[in-house]
Amino acid sequence: MRAAAHGIRTGARRIDERTPADRDRAVDALRALAILGVVLGHWLVTALVADGGALRTASPLRYLPWLAPISWLFQTLAVFFLVGGHVATKSYASARARGTTYRQWLRGRLARLGRPVAAVLALWTVAAACLLASGTGFETVHVLVKLALSPLWFLLVFAGLTAATPLLTRINPLWPLVVVLHVDLIRFGFGGPSWLGWVNVAAGWLVPYTLGAAWTRGELDSRRAGWVLFGCGAAATAGLVAWAGYPASMVGVPGAAVSNLNPPTLAVVTFGLAQCGLALLLRGPLRRWTRRPVAWAAVALANLSAMTIFLWHQTSLMAVTALGLLMGRLPGLHTVPDSLGWVAARLTWLPVFALALAVCRSAFRTWESGPRRRMGRPSRVVRVHRRPDPAGAKAVPRA
Repeated sequence: MRAAAHGIRTGARRIDERTPADRDRAVDALRALAILGVVLGHWLVTALVADGGALRTASPLRYLPWLAPISWLFQTLAVFFLVGGHVATKSYASARARGTTYRQWLRGRLARLGRPVAAVLALWTVAAACLLASGTGFETVHVLVKLALSPLWFLLVFAGLTAATPLLTRINPLWPLVVVLHVDLIRFGFGGPSWLGWVNVAAGWLVPYTLGAAWTRGELDSRRAGWVLFGCGAAATAGLVAWAGYPASMVGVPGAAVSNLNPPTLAVVTFGLAQCGLALLLRGPLRRWTRRPVAWAAVALANLSAMTIFLWHQTSLMAVTALGLLMGRLPGLHTVPDSLGWVAARLTWLPVFALALAVCRSAFRTWESGPRRRMGRPSRVVRVHRRPDPAGAKAVPRA
């Protein structure tokens, strides 16, 4: 154990020493926390119930609505879009300074998404065909494929916003917020068509993305900005839930009349403002925490595997669920999530899900990351988000 601990500390120190001194580690820490929140949130509130010979989705939030605050902790997509907007606008400004064209810059950004998505689509195309050929019911296959590919909607929106980055660098976040407000007013206040809500898929996530651009411009550097976003966002969300009839859950609940997330509502957008404000307030503590080599190594490794973790975490859950069926209906895995006993049992399954995800990472990481860089060639990633160099800062080798 001592030898293993020494090896971990030695590896962590090497990662720490090879990280540029001017890299803003808080950005990576926020991205890692956002990914962790999404994964844990899905693992805790997604249940695949064995119903006869089929599987159907269910959620403990439907049977135990007082657990809605769980969704407040793990619905962290706004933080991901905040960091994404900050990194993309900073990257685009750096590319322009180097003389890189927009097409070259965009190709480089989107190439990081293409290979991981192709791997997921290929595997699930084969898996769906095999399941149908083996006699598995179409409804079960539909549930599994829909769950496995659900993360792709996020990547599609993220890719669209990334492509529009040059147009979004100066947009005030209030403009998309006003669009969300009017869409919800028409839908819920005047009985407008439900399809209008899909406008909020772009407008809703544009709010934190343009906040990221404002961060790049230096408009959110003060702690006051973080407190204003956090306080106003939290107060607006509380008011919308208490008096305007919005659901308390910030994730979708099967069977619910209204979902805050699918499509996004004003409540989830104001909640995202509060999350972004909190993220900005945490920048200082996160920078201090990631000065510790072991902490920084964990954050760096999570970022290197961010796409793999995001795309394969639902597949990991389903793989464990399917293999568990060989032993019968297991509590917390195949049973109806209608009691605290189910919640306690699900918590014990989290390490198993994590182990399955580690297997997926090992299996697909090499393919998704593409060919290795030549030794001595600097990484593109380390140039994306830098803080201004402090006077007399000591240079360190690139990661």
